[in-house]
Amino acid sequence: MNREYHKWHSPALGREMELLVFGSGGQRLLVFPSRKARFYEYEDHGMVHSLRKPLEEGKLQLVCVDGVDEESLYCFDTTPEQRIERHLQYERYILEEVLPFSAQKNPHTPLTAHGCSLGAYHAVAMAMRHPQHFQRALAFSGRYDLTLHTAHYHSLFHGFYSDALRDLIPNHFVPRITDRKRLKALRDMRFTFVIGDEDPFFENNLDLSRAMAAKKLRHELHAWCGSAHRFRYWRQMIRIYL
Repeated sequence: MNREYHKWHSPALGREMELLVFGSGGQRLLVFPSRKARFYEYEDHGMVHSLRKPLEEGKLQLVCVDGVDEESLYCFDTTPEQRIERHLQYERYILEEVLPFSAQKNPHTPLTAHGCSLGAYHAVAMAMRHPQHFQRALAFSGRYDLTLHTAHYHSLFHGFYSDALRDLIPNHFVPRITDRKRLKALRDMRFTFVIGDEDPFFENNLDLSRAMAAKKLRHELHAWCGSAHRFRYWRQMIRIYL
């Protein structure tokens, strides 16, 4: 299997960023790590091995990017505005640096945004905010409202709210989408959500599904028994839903 390590100084983020590429061709899967995790998480937890056959056969290529959650969404030592701005810088890194890099390496192939847990949030929010770049989003055990209090999970913004924050939260911005061009681009996509029926964010997924249905956005929501919020479940999910 082809495996490549890449590192460069990101103008968007002002620091070096790393990523891994697996496979040499086929459809591209842009993989976001889970909360505060790194670009090698997907490989370390056996997710790459679960996809070994399509990777070796040239049917799939993974681009596993790094995250900056500790500098953005989870950097509670800075103001909410600063955290949002850092998150937007990360978004620019993906759009202006990673996607062109990936397209040059493997041109004219469909692109899917994918992630588990907070990585699912990144994948879905990125694809919904910039649907022109993606064919699909594949999300496992995700949270799509960063202001939600549920079980032992608290709001990441502790009462703060702004238009900029709303525009990062799928549950909040999807019901407000009225632009026909954006709606058409979203309707051309396919969204797949998978989550355990005892996951604290199960209802959050249901709410997003209802909002997407109201906008006629093509999507599937699959419920697994129990929490299903571990890599041993995600390794099974990726074989089924990819």
